[in-house]
Amino acid sequence: MMSSPEAADRPLTLVLVGPMAAGKTSIGRKVARLLEVPFVDTDKRIVAAHGPIPQIFAEHGEPRFREWEREAVAAAVNEGGVVSLGGGAVTDAGTRALLAQHPVVFLTVSEEAVARRIRGAGRPLLDGEDDPVARWRAIFAERRGWYDEVADLTVDTSRRPMRALAEEIAAWRKEQS
Repeated sequence: MMSSPEAADRPLTLVLVGPMAAGKTSIGRKVARLLEVPFVDTDKRIVAAHGPIPQIFAEHGEPRFREWEREAVAAAVNEGGVVSLGGGAVTDAGTRALLAQHPVVFLTVSEEAVARRIRGAGRPLLDGEDDPVARWRAIFAERRGWYDEVADLTVDTSRRPMRALAEEIAAWRKEQS
């Protein structure tokens, strides 16, 4: 990848992508601890800089949000560490191009597991839906091809313990170095 002296000082990079409720943040934190590198959630960075995501969509629109998201992703992967992306980050061609330069793990999850995980969890894209799982399914179907496109490894988070998943992902990433 990078051969500059600065790159050698930077921690390794690993990017996690996947749909809502796949466990990107929870597993990402554990993987970062195992690899002894920083953890970054790009959605949290965007919120800190620009305000709540639903408000950004309402006031600035999705194209502006995706632009800020692409900038947040670029900054995070440049810093190194485990980087968790929002579920829709892969919809942006510029973000997908950035991801081609880094190891990416696609965390997938079954509909049944999602049904358990999203109950009462404030998820803006699912709020107010009569059938949030059906809405999740539709969103996942739209994005599935992009997740597959950017992924170097796909891991199903539906049934295995998070610790085991994190250990598997951390071991895979160490093998990539």
